[in-house]
Amino acid sequence: MKIAVEAQRIFRKNKHGMDFVVLEILRVLQQIDKNNEYWVYVAPGDDICLEETTNFHIVTLNSNFYLYWEQYLLPRAVRKIKPDLLHCTSNTAPLFPGVPLILTLHDIIFMEKKTGSNNSTYQRLGRIYRRFFVPKVLKKCRKVITVSNYEKAQIVASGMVNEERMAVIYNGFGKEFNASAASTDRNYILFLGSPDPKKNTPRTLEAYAIYHKESDRKLPLKVADLSRDNILLYLQEIGCPEIIDDIICAGYISHDELPATYGGAAAFLSTSVRESFGIPQLEAMACGTPAVVSNASALPEIAGQDAVLVDPYSPRNMADALLRLERDDEFREKSVIYGYERVKMFSWENAARQTLALYESEAGSN
Repeated sequence: MKIAVEAQRIFRKNKHGMDFVVLEILRVLQQIDKNNEYWVYVAPGDDICLEETTNFHIVTLNSNFYLYWEQYLLPRAVRKIKPDLLHCTSNTAPLFPGVPLILTLHDIIFMEKKTGSNNSTYQRLGRIYRRFFVPKVLKKCRKVITVSNYEKAQIVASGMVNEERMAVIYNGFGKEFNASAASTDRNYILFLGSPDPKKNTPRTLEAYAIYHKESDRKLPLKVADLSRDNILLYLQEIGCPEIIDDIICAGYISHDELPATYGGAAAFLSTSVRESFGIPQLEAMACGTPAVVSNASALPEIAGQDAVLVDPYSPRNMADALLRLERDDEFREKSVIYGYERVKMFSWENAARQTLALYESEAGSN
């Protein structure tokens, strides 16, 4: 087969969820598939994290303007090689691909009613772009991959795709997240914050404030991706600005730094109100860190029913989980052991092999 894969943003330095998903799957496919030929289409970037091999060709399309890159440059380049299929990996795809199309639709949060405001112009424009293009693109897809049964149900219920064209392929996590990253000196609680309303930052900070008031240890909270000024605004809104000095503003944490960051945490807060999967909770659990996990959307499906599940709308419930992990050694140890066992269900190799099987099935039906 000739397989074209859109991986537009994998060379950017500050990668996020969808970028890592396609990158990790491509790395495994390079190792396990020597029979098929791949063309991987990327935008320019400074982090050259994937190298060419005999049957893997990296094609850089020179534009940082998303719409032009995806809707014009990508389909034009793909048509030149006439592949058996094009796999677009990040929720959107060309309206006129010219070849059989597979789309990974990680979620349809952009189609749902907003639960709060977000001041990022980039995210607002992205939402508008996806709301316009995705429903039209889905009509042209041979197959639509999503990352959890929860998200599959959401997509099918939306009426945009029927169940027969859906496939669920769970994400994985990197082998660098393992017990060797676990530290004996766990001296903070970790939260990957965000101004996005779905990340539930105000309630999570309120939960930490309750924990801070009642805990004997009063571990600091390490928060990624939020500035001190932003955190202080949240704290002022919930009436506890005085705890700002016990909050560590970590900024962007690079992928290389993540294993040690998880391994040094006494607990990890995975408290979003809306997720389609939840890679960070697997990474934390694999590093021996108990994850306090929201019982909303896809998060309990991935963490499992015996995880430390909490109501993300209840700061009191989240704080109680932190306090129990701190005070009850037996409960904490059971949570660590459970996490190590649960993560064995997920790997990038599994995801890549299932993706390859889908390629072969769909190309074979041409």
